Amino acid sequence: MKRLLVHVEGQTEETFVNEVLAPHLLDFGFEDVAVRIIGSARMRSGIPAWQSARDDLVRQIRQSTSCCHTTMVDYYRLPTSKARRWPGRVEANGVPYPNKAGTVESAILAAIEEELEMELPPTRFIPFVLMHEYEGLLFSDCEKFARGIERPDLAKDFQGIRDQFNTPEEINDSPETAPSKRVERLVTGYDKPLLGTLAAIEIGLEVIRDECPHFNDWLTRLEELPRPHRHV
Repeated sequence: MKRLLVHVEGQTEETFVNEVLAPHLLDFGFEDVAVRIIGSARMRSGIPAWQSARDDLVRQIRQSTSCCHTTMVDYYRLPTSKARRWPGRVEANGVPYPNKAGTVESAILAAIEEELEMELPPTRFIPFVLMHEYEGLLFSDCEKFARGIERPDLAKDFQGIRDQFNTPEEINDSPETAPSKRVERLVTGYDKPLLGTLAAIEIGLEVIRDECPHFNDWLTRLEELPRPHRHV
């Protein structure tokens, strides 16, 4: 059985996987695409500290031996304080943009393999970090983004943000300029899980992957996954 379990940081990503990603991947030979919030703490604010997230991921990988596991977490929101720090996140601050996500993803994989005391094949675990945040994907088509949240009047404002960057994934990383912060300044009461998913549905996966190369690379890897071997 070709199965996938997507570990996400919150309800926005959870809804995106259920409503957009899973139906797509079912056409690529998957018999089941499930999603769970890391740590399953729905009332928690923010992504958990690495030690908590690591223990949860390791436990799930050990329990679900016949499926592939992947993550979908925002680079922008990954903790950087010493007690909560995710692997590679601080180091990624000092590397050029094209290497930031890979720095974190490689460090996450290494940390999980160290805890498991084994090297994992790509059919078991594919770390993925969204650059820089989920809302960045929505700038792939600003007219459809605005239409999807029933604010067509904001298309030009969204486009003005998008035009400052080479790709939507490069919309940057600070409490003032992260994608969601830019959206929230324009959309009072922005409901991330609802409006973020409606916008993604309106835009469509093909447009998003055309505009967001790192997201496209991840989705391509998932589409091309063979059936995993069962492990003990």
